Amino acid sequence: MIADERIFPATVMPDQDWWYALWPDPEAVVEALGIAPGMLVIDLGCGDGHFTAAIGRRVGSGRVIGFDLDPAMLDQSRTACRGMTNFTWVLGDAMDLDRLIDERADYVLIANTFHGVPDKTELAREVAKVLKPDGCFAIVNWHPVPREKTPVLGQPRGPHTELRMSPEQVFAVVQPAGFERERVVELPPYHYGAIFRKATTREIQQHGGCCDPG
Repeated sequence: MIADERIFPATVMPDQDWWYALWPDPEAVVEALGIAPGMLVIDLGCGDGHFTAAIGRRVGSGRVIGFDLDPAMLDQSRTACRGMTNFTWVLGDAMDLDRLIDERADYVLIANTFHGVPDKTELAREVAKVLKPDGCFAIVNWHPVPREKTPVLGQPRGPHTELRMSPEQVFAVVQPAGFERERVVELPPYHYGAIFRKATTREIQQHGGCCDPG
């Protein structure tokens, strides 16, 4: 990654050898997360395009916005998606998501980087602003187990143990931004997907919230 203080801590893109060893079937992951044909999906922090390309194949006549802060990663993602025409690419800071994207998406995915976000609730608020009513926000995280218990290709991998979050911890920081918990999907061997739905104004009022879901 480029040396930029805005990049979330502990979210460096892994080497491709163990990245592909960990996720040998990205299409199955994308399907399990509920991404469907025809959707407009934002892949937030698209990295080297491993999931981005799978999303593009999954949505078909829909569209994917690949979003990343690192121009080198965005170039890698473009390369991974070469030959597909249902992509738009945006370079920018995720905390400026609403300013940089003027469309409303059906689905936003952030994979393997949420643990390093300094202000997680504020990022979730940005996501809520760019989602359609009832749109979905999915966060793919490492399970909160010791790092030495998540080896890939024979070595401990993933974020430091203290950075890992349980689904309940994720819910606690995302719900105040205007989301309802939908479900948690197991993504073996070491991950889960926490899926949220953008709440209606009535649902937010029922929870005593005051934030604007957008």
